[in-house]
Parts: sequence; C-alpha cells; structure tokens
Amino acid sequence: MSFKPAETDFTEMVKEKINGNHFLHYLGFTINEIKPGFISGELDLQKHHLQQMDFVHGGVTATVADIVAGFAAFTLVKHGQGVVTVELKVSYLNPAKGDVLQAKGYVIKAGQRLYFCESELWVGDLLVAKASLTMAVVNPEDMRR
Repeated sequence: MSFKPAETDFTEMVKEKINGNHFLHYLGFTINEIKPGFISGELDLQKHHLQQMDFVHGGVTATVADIVAGFAAFTLVKHGQGVVTVELKVSYLNPAKGDVLQAKGYVIKAGQRLYFCESELWVGDLLVAKASLTMAVVNPEDMRR
C-alpha cells in the first residue's frame, strides 16, 4: 500500500518519538526502516526476553507487534498528534526461538481517526506471530482532562 504522510519531516518526527519511548529502549528494540505507513526493526534476543521453555515470551511478542504497528501509524499523523492502541489481536503461529526477532508493522487503512494496522514477527525465515491492531489518532492535550 502507498500512503502519503501528513508531514514532510515524518522521519524526524518518528525518530524523535522513538527517542522518547522508554519501554522500547528498555526492551532493546531498534527501528531499522521508516517509510510512510511502514516500520521495521529488530530485537536481539536475551535471556530476559524468554519464558520458561526458552521461547520469546508472548508479552514481548505482543509488545513488539504493538511498537511497529504504532510507529507505522505515527508516520502518517500531523505534528502534535499521536496514536494509541485501541485494539490488539496477536496470533502466535510458531514458537519464537533464535537470536533475533525481526518485526515489521504497516498500515492497511488510514481513516480520519482510526488506522488499521498489521504486524509480522519473524525469527530467521520463520513467521512466529501476526497481529492485527487498531490505532486511534489522538491530540495529547485532549487526553489530559
């Protein structure tokens, strides 16, 4: 799909938002590619990302799916706006076991107030999870009431 960002400096907007996302940094997730309506990145897997059977924890998987979809949606908003997740469904397709979790998120439909997004998570050439998300476009000052 091809989307036109609302702002010409959307890449800088995303990078600034990434710098302020504390949980993303805590996890160790890095963004590799930024395009209108698309984000990709990766997580070098560490012991603290794993559950008791040494698979990537489902919460980590859901979080990464949310991160890439959210930032994909954020590439399309105007200055001063943000996006928040209003719905998230994750399908865990295969156990995630390996060294690097790769993720891509993309917008499939951008409405006025809601963006419908998907995420894919891979370990090597194995698709380990797919997510469907709805993001709401918000004005942060409206949320402080």
